[in-house]
Amino acid sequence: MDSSARSDEVVVRDETIIPGNITSEDIIIRPATAADIPYAAEIAAEMESSAKARGTGIARRTPGSIAEKIRQGKAVIALTVSGRWAGFSYLDTWEQDKFISNSGLIVSPAFRARGIAAIIKQKIFQLSRALYPMARIFSITTGRAVMKLNTRLGFEPVTYADITHDPAFWEGCKSCVNYPILCAKGKQNCLCTALLFEPS
Repeated sequence: MDSSARSDEVVVRDETIIPGNITSEDIIIRPATAADIPYAAEIAAEMESSAKARGTGIARRTPGSIAEKIRQGKAVIALTVSGRWAGFSYLDTWEQDKFISNSGLIVSPAFRARGIAAIIKQKIFQLSRALYPMARIFSITTGRAVMKLNTRLGFEPVTYADITHDPAFWEGCKSCVNYPILCAKGKQNCLCTALLFEPS
């Protein structure tokens, strides 16, 4: 069993299972596969509606872009044993794999407060390290909960100068409500906090 697992979690190979109870099903958290592509539209819709509900900025993801991450083996998904989508995250690479961003962490409202986000975050981090062990892993977020999860994994707050300078990364911010702020500040800072993990 993974030493970081909760006492009620079951870890089998790449899967973590959160046991259900009388009113809830077991939830399986694992690397996404091509069979999970049909969930892409639901994931994209929840990302957008969740951001609107919180009143925070988020770069919009299309179902096609989420499906592509799944197809590339660069995503983690949480599903109930009956096949309901519960959570998701993915990774992107920048500057010839020098940097990795862990992005798009979302948990379906019906499954929140069960520790799913923390496990997804840990698994996308582990997947990033396994695929690109020498890459620097970063995240930008306005969410306090995500900042706390990143800190537990060894991320530290940094300036935007310390993360990727790839224009394609910042293109992804264009759909964010805070994009005018980012541009006004010359892409040197915004409302998001940048966090970075340096490989040892």
